[in-house]
Amino acid sequence: MPDSIREQIVTRPRCSGRRAVLMLVAAATLALGASADAAQEPTPPTAAAPPSLAERIEKLTKAHKGKASVALKNLKTGESYSLAADEPMPTASLIKFPVMIEAYRQAAEGKIDLNAPVTLRKQDKVPGSGILTDHFSDGAIFPLVDAVHAMIAFSDNTATNIVLDAIGIGSTAATMEKLGCPNTKIHSKVFRRDTSVFPERSKLYGLGSTTAAEMVRLFEELNARKLVDEKASEAMWKHLLSCDDKAKFPRFLPPGTKVAFKTGSVDESRTCAGVIETKGGAVALCVMTTDNEDQSWTDDNAGNLLCAKVAREVYDYFTAKAQPPKPEPASVKPAEAASPASR
Repeated sequence: MPDSIREQIVTRPRCSGRRAVLMLVAAATLALGASADAAQEPTPPTAAAPPSLAERIEKLTKAHKGKASVALKNLKTGESYSLAADEPMPTASLIKFPVMIEAYRQAAEGKIDLNAPVTLRKQDKVPGSGILTDHFSDGAIFPLVDAVHAMIAFSDNTATNIVLDAIGIGSTAATMEKLGCPNTKIHSKVFRRDTSVFPERSKLYGLGSTTAAEMVRLFEELNARKLVDEKASEAMWKHLLSCDDKAKFPRFLPPGTKVAFKTGSVDESRTCAGVIETKGGAVALCVMTTDNEDQSWTDDNAGNLLCAKVAREVYDYFTAKAQPPKPEPASVKPAEAASPASR
């Protein structure tokens, strides 16, 4: 075979092999480039989950300079939360709610007549919250049910003592025991410590004692119209809707929000319990504070503000849960890299 022909046979495959290697290297380079471009595409940020209701409430209670307990239950869904909710706490005037329950219980059993007239005597008048002491004359006559209303709507101390004269001081605690609320007791008449039927508890808690969990339990029963009976529950509900203390639960709620509630205030303690209507259902809520550093008597008292802020957090949380979820914006995918043209 001539040398020229042999050279062509040997050298052409070598040239063809080098070209194939170069093409493979180029293809690999293009692939790596495409991978790098894809890796550099920004990842859409993930929205942070909103804080839980527990986190919202505990942020407020941890900042409070004093002891706090909280209990709540959504009466539609059953969702609940508690913080030190089984610890007995001073009630201040919040205990007047159980006193009202006992008055209606005795009326239902025929032991007292809520329409019977009572006479306001000079010796009945005590200081503090209310309207009877300063605005009613000695000898004024009105039905017992009006004293119940004044006790709840205006937290009237004199009216409370008139109601206690009718039902007996110890009867409220006995009924609360039967209702599964053994820590809920009124100890004495208001500003009449010498009448205490629980002297040791009077020293610890003042006028009355309860737990946040027991208050929520009672308001749950009331909301279901099961306290005493339906008629009595409806009457008690109306009294609670008229509570005039707007410095606690109602303060930061949207105008028109229905709240059936009772409050309490003494130097070291601020308390509030009731049912708040939200778009996600009625919520029974109790906030109790004691050993408070702030003992001022203004609407901006720290205990008042804690009650108000917790109520707003509860309202916002359950209202937001009732709203339909917002549709997520459609994600825009990056344009795919164009394939190199075939040769």
